[in-house]
Amino acid sequence: MSKGRLEAFSDAVIAIAITIMVLELKIPHGGDAAALRAVLPPFLMYVLSFVMLGIYWTNHHHMLHATTKISGGVLWANLHLLFWLSVVPVVTAWMGDNYRASLPTAVYGAVLILCAIAYQLLVNCIIAIEGPHSRLKKALGRDLKGWGSLGLYAVAIGVAFVVPAISDALYVTVALIWLVPDRRIESTLG
Repeated sequence: MSKGRLEAFSDAVIAIAITIMVLELKIPHGGDAAALRAVLPPFLMYVLSFVMLGIYWTNHHHMLHATTKISGGVLWANLHLLFWLSVVPVVTAWMGDNYRASLPTAVYGAVLILCAIAYQLLVNCIIAIEGPHSRLKKALGRDLKGWGSLGLYAVAIGVAFVVPAISDALYVTVALIWLVPDRRIESTLG
């Protein structure tokens, strides 16, 4: 499979996930502030998850442009990432409907950490076939940003059972950290 085909398939899966999320949004029933307040938590969860999926899409795009080889292992690692990204709409809807509850908040974080782990596995598969001197390896270095994000997700999952709002703030923090496409990879593209 070519790199372009892998990227196109991945783009389609992410676009479908975003579409599913927007279809889950409810229309306010009424023309007053109370009607808007009722749909605000699911909408804010949609915004957060849309940003998260957008972050994966942009960084996945940059990563593949820094990649020269695709193997069977890379294909499976990419499918693993797409699996977890495709679960995001489910946990987004659940948390949006139960935004003060501990379990949906923790499960949302668990899916986010699994997405991050899957992304890291994909990076590792690409580096394994391209070697330690690949553009991707040079760009990422020790990847403190990636490991720090995993740590924040882990803390957020645990904190969800004490104060779910702190977990929400940690999820937003990770999104803000990654909001700008990874310049480490972007700088290698020339």
